[in-house]
Amino acid sequence: MKSSSSLKSLLGGLVLLAAPAALAGSAENIALFDSRMATARTSTSPSGATVTRAEMVGALDAFDRDSWVDATERAHLSTKVGSSTFLTGLAADAKLYLTLFHELNDAATYAAPLGMNAVSGTPAQLYGASGALANASRIKEGYIPYNQGVANQVTLTDTYGWTFGSSYDYGYFFEPITQAELITKLSARTAYGTPSTAEVNGAAAYINQISGNSQRLYVSSWRSMGRGGPGESAGFVVAAVSSDRRFVRMVEVLTWAE
Repeated sequence: MKSSSSLKSLLGGLVLLAAPAALAGSAENIALFDSRMATARTSTSPSGATVTRAEMVGALDAFDRDSWVDATERAHLSTKVGSSTFLTGLAADAKLYLTLFHELNDAATYAAPLGMNAVSGTPAQLYGASGALANASRIKEGYIPYNQGVANQVTLTDTYGWTFGSSYDYGYFFEPITQAELITKLSARTAYGTPSTAEVNGAAAYINQISGNSQRLYVSSWRSMGRGGPGESAGFVVAAVSSDRRFVRMVEVLTWAE
């Protein structure tokens, strides 16, 4: 198992080097978030004064622009999550997305020691069906030792990057995903064709073994050179996190390759 100590040190250094730029962008990101929330609350918005999940996702996308939620942005979100006034008018699924986003993006600067290894069995065996989705999947899982941190944004992104061993063309950012969105993702065409219903249902069940009722499901898109072919390739990865935020299962799917 590869040690992540050197990677964490490198990440910490990069975070420190990037801090002035990140802080400079915080005010703009926060202002954009507040503006989008204000728009979502107007009576003339598509959903009226109620803030839907889609509107919440759009507002929180303001913090995705630099693939990092820094301490200043996190503090601003904390005031919103803890404000009954702010939470008033939010649809239940919008409030849940805000809560999960806030939890995931805790502004930690170092990844927790999440050791990931390939699972036993092929994707087809684990899904209970063979086909395009199984052929396009890579699966790994692991856990964080007690009292050594939890699965958050920096842990998931750092661990995914070095564990799956690809050279990524751009930064990726994990975001909460619903069960319906998970099924939609898994049902889409892969580099090997369109998945069968049996594969999709099997994969969803396998992923949900970890997240269970905690609803801690996250997704990110990726693009890489040399993954699945001699040229460029792309896909997505789903991270299922246990209720104690220590165990993680990642399922990567290759959607196309040159």
